[in-house]
Amino acid sequence: MNYSNKIMILNKQVTVILGVFMLFISCGRQLVQSSAENDFNVDAELNYCVKQTSKALAQIPDNGLIPRNIAPNATQWRMVDYTDWTSGFWPGELWYLFEATADSKWKKIADKYTEYLKPLSVSPATDHDLGFQVFCSYGNGYRLTKDPEYKSVLLKTADTLATLFNPKVGTILSWPRDVANMEWPQHNTIMDNMINLELLFWASKNGGSKQLYDMAVSHATVTMNNHFRPDYTSYHAVVYDKETGKKIKGVTHQGYSDSSMWARGQAWAIYGYTMVYRETKDPKFLDFAHKVTRVYLDRLPKDLIPYWDFDDPAIPKAPRDASAAAVVASALLELGVYTTDNNLANEYNEKALGMLKELSAKYQSKNHNSALLLHSTGHKPAGSEIDYSIIYADYYYVEALLRYKKIAQGQKPLITYKLN
Repeated sequence: MNYSNKIMILNKQVTVILGVFMLFISCGRQLVQSSAENDFNVDAELNYCVKQTSKALAQIPDNGLIPRNIAPNATQWRMVDYTDWTSGFWPGELWYLFEATADSKWKKIADKYTEYLKPLSVSPATDHDLGFQVFCSYGNGYRLTKDPEYKSVLLKTADTLATLFNPKVGTILSWPRDVANMEWPQHNTIMDNMINLELLFWASKNGGSKQLYDMAVSHATVTMNNHFRPDYTSYHAVVYDKETGKKIKGVTHQGYSDSSMWARGQAWAIYGYTMVYRETKDPKFLDFAHKVTRVYLDRLPKDLIPYWDFDDPAIPKAPRDASAAAVVASALLELGVYTTDNNLANEYNEKALGMLKELSAKYQSKNHNSALLLHSTGHKPAGSEIDYSIIYADYYYVEALLRYKKIAQGQKPLITYKLN
């Protein structure tokens, strides 16, 4: 081969490499351009989160308790101890602000509140929420600091969570004790539990037993086969025979009815199956994530913030749920990256941006209280946390903002717990 031919081949190779590089950059620029065109300033919204959380820190007592919610007409946080299922979201939010600002003061404060949850790693498992509690706190802490003590707590907690796995059913028991006297003597599994699988996946890849991975895959598969109606809307809970593994019934504890689509439950499904695909790379989970997402997006109101339950007959006077919107916005930003259909990926990104815009424009707490968001719904059938500011809405709102910013900058998406 003569010299001129070698030069021509080299030029072609360089052109291809540059083309691939520019394609990757352009994916990020699409979000940047969308941001500019829609007057969405993600840095301004993150700065708002910093200011509001600083305000909260000045108000909450330094007594070992953790903020959970603020009532509609109140200004002060209701505090809970480390055993509350929401206890991990506040330290998790603090870790996200450390990531957003690189300011060591947030690291110090996040570490302080994270340490409150350490007893969970050595206590017997009382329910499935260990993933929410310990992974949002210690998980984010380890991701950002690589503190070996954090890793130890995560591995111990994963083993504790695994004690709730029933191999005859193939899922983790969500509520070992009766909830609200519902008398479920058999094995129950709720949709929320999908999020807690992330702790098991991580532990299996970072020094824990391979069995933890198998448990997580089994739980996701059994839930996929039993927890959904033909239209891919989910039950909140499924009750199984603890000896045979047979499904007894699907019910809804926090939604409008046993046949309705409870907004936050569907949000957990979207987020959970996106995460399971990330951890397994099994296309069946990606396909399922698309299906549970489609029915949610198709039924949203125009402003993209769901009513607490899509089937509440009181709509449009029914309460909204900002927490479900925040969860889905974050999930869509990740799901879009795995989506090979460009039109669908663009839809996910545009809808996520629309959700973040609406939350930022009309749901921020601002002068009302020191939370980040207003108008979340916790447990309407029980008359609990209706139209409240709730800590997990704030957590997923900050997470979605960070994911949006990273993708918009042409970086890999923020995979929240990629801790290797």
